[in-house]
Formats: sequence, C-alpha cells, structure tokens
Amino acid sequence: MPQPHPKEFLTGLFDAAVRAADPLECLRAHLPEAPSGRTIVIGAGKGAAQMARALETLWPGPLEGAVVTRYGHGAPCRYVEVIEASHPVPDRAGLKAAERLMSLVHGLSADDLVIALICGGGSALLPAPPPGFTLEDEITLNKALLASGAPISAMNTLRRHFSTIEGGRLAALAHPARVVSLIVSDVPGDEPSEVASGPTIARSGSTAEALAIADRYRIALTGAQRAHMAADRMPDPGCPGFARDEVRVVASASRSLEAAMARSRRLGIDAVILSDSLEGEAREAGRFHADLALEVARRNRPFRRPAVLLSGGETSVTLRGTGTGGRNTEFLLAFAARISGQDHIHALAADTDGIDGSGDNAGAFADGRTAGRLLDRGIRIDACLADNDSRTAFAALDDLFSPGPTGTNVNDFRAILIA
Repeated sequence: MPQPHPKEFLTGLFDAAVRAADPLECLRAHLPEAPSGRTIVIGAGKGAAQMARALETLWPGPLEGAVVTRYGHGAPCRYVEVIEASHPVPDRAGLKAAERLMSLVHGLSADDLVIALICGGGSALLPAPPPGFTLEDEITLNKALLASGAPISAMNTLRRHFSTIEGGRLAALAHPARVVSLIVSDVPGDEPSEVASGPTIARSGSTAEALAIADRYRIALTGAQRAHMAADRMPDPGCPGFARDEVRVVASASRSLEAAMARSRRLGIDAVILSDSLEGEAREAGRFHADLALEVARRNRPFRRPAVLLSGGETSVTLRGTGTGGRNTEFLLAFAARISGQDHIHALAADTDGIDGSGDNAGAFADGRTAGRLLDRGIRIDACLADNDSRTAFAALDDLFSPGPTGTNVNDFRAILIA
C-alpha cells in the first residue's frame, strides 16, 4: 500500500480525534430529564460555547443561562449568553463572568435543574478571588502556577483554595436545585473534579496539601495568601446538597485517541496508544517519545513498522527563558533534536482546543529533517529550548499547525508516524 503524505496523514488523525469530542454527538446520550421547574445553564471552558449551542439544539424545553469561553472561541446561541474572557491569564471580563454565573444559580428551588457545561480552560476563565483579595492577586498566582512546571492537578489544588467558585462552591450556591455536570475532560485520568478546578464538584482536600505543593514547586505565596489557604474550608462532598447532583464525562482524551487509532488502521497503518494521561516536563516527554520511535525505526520493536504511536495528557513547561511557545512545540523541539537524520519519522503534537499556550497555533509538525533545517537558518535547538522559544523555531520552518478553535478540548494530541 502506498505511504500517505505524512502531514496530511497526521492531520487526518487529529481531525478524527477532534470529531470524537464533538459536543453535539457527545451530549446527546447524556442529557438529564427535564425538571418541573426552571432549567439554568452555566458553563466555562474553551469549548463551553459550542457545548451550549449543542445543548440548545438537543434540549426539549425552555432553558436560560450563561457560559464563559476564551476570546475568539465563542459560538452563536439563542438562549444562553456567551461571555468571552482571557485565557490563560484571567482578566476583568472573566471576573464579571464568574459573578454572572453565581448570580444565575442564586435563589433556585429543589424543582429547578442546573446543567453545568464544563471543559478545559475554565479555571482561568472564572477568576473569583476570596474576600480581601483582588483580581490582581489571582493573576499573580496564576502566572506563578503557569511558570512553575507543576502538573495540572497540583495547580488546581492551589486554585481551589483561592477561589469562591471552584472546588464545588458554584454547585453549593445552586442547592437545593439539582446540578448535573456534563464534562469534557482535558485532564490526565479524567478525574471530573480536576476539569476547570471543579466549580460544580466538591472534593476532599487539606489545606496542608495545598501549602506543601506551593513549597514543592517554589510557588511564591504572600503571607496573606498562606493565611487564607490555611484557614480555607471547601464544601464537603458528603453534604446532603450534593447527594442529588450527577457528574457525567461526555468526552475524553481516551475516546479521541481511540478514534485516531481506528482511522490509522483503516488506512492500513497499525496504531498503538501509549497513554492518554502523560504528564511531566514537555521536553522530557519529547525525548522519551523520540527514543521509542527510534527503537521502532531501527529494530522493529516493540512495534513493527509502519506504525503510529499515539499519546494524550498534559505535559508542563518550567519557564527558564523569555521566548514564545507552548508545551506541544517544546515537546516537538526536544523530539526533533533526538531523531535528527531519521528520514522516516514524522510527528504532530497539538492541543485539541486549537491553541498551544497563548499563541494562535495548536502545535507543530516535526521530522528527521527539522534539526538540520533549523541549523541551516542559524537556529540551534539547544538555544531555543534554553529560552523556551519553540514557537519561533517552528514558525521559521513554516511548520506550525494552526487549525483554529476546534470547539472542544480533550487535552494534547500526539501522533508519531514511523513509515
């Protein structure tokens, strides 16, 4: 069978993964029964507007509400207000959006239903600092978290203790109404309370754990922040109000990777899923994937050529320099250095929401010629990695991958073709 063009082939796998997380199809099988009272829709995340539009199409009765999404990720809705705010660093539009969602669930009755549409990115889109603190305090903390290299679960632990909306607090405000959370998971392991820091899902956790995380990753906290976290008490999952609530994961990295694997096999190339929940430093993950691809290319083990290696999850980047890029381009830059000179290895790494970090690209392509082509332009991979300047490197080669906002978010997608 003739080998496909690598970029077209890898893009097709990405498209299959995104289609598997399409809100219209994902929500259809998970809708709750309509209540005798009102139906209020709330939501947050980079795919929240598309989820709201899909819900409007599927819901059999009247509904109202609001969702917040990233600037440029909106979608037209008839009954649900769509608010756009800043991500990954919060802004005042996000602060107002958090206030709007809290006001929507105030004063509801046991006959009412709240449908929460939650997906990745919601933590930054719903800034709600505790009393006595400002938006600027939350922005400073968020920037420190993003630069720390901490995994998403660790970052969310601190966010939950520095919020009046996360960690189930939004659901607690809605009670005695029933809250049904429909989750598009972008977190390793698909733990629902980790998605957007769980605004509608209560979770047990000690303040000592949060402070230990801050110390472990050298995240600077002011004395006032430490004092607040030490005294903070999140909603108890055992409270009676949460007993009627439901949580349903409607889309995840695992399902999207399975769709990409099926497409590859239909095209005649075997594919394997390494993991749907990879974490750790992006550059180290890139080197590991490169070593595995080299083993397949050189020795036909542990998988036989041709093969596709798939993985998901969310790596992290510890900021050391002042360059531009995201975790997917940093992953690929380290990957490219390792496979230099290997003509039959091609890779795509991209965020399924269409945005890698804070740029306008989802990720990039790399192959065995990437390192050499960069050197021809006077660009050294080691210097780019030292400055966290991965986006600049791939932009110079015109190898950025920019599909635009996809309307969903099931975390990172990595596909490596060994031809």
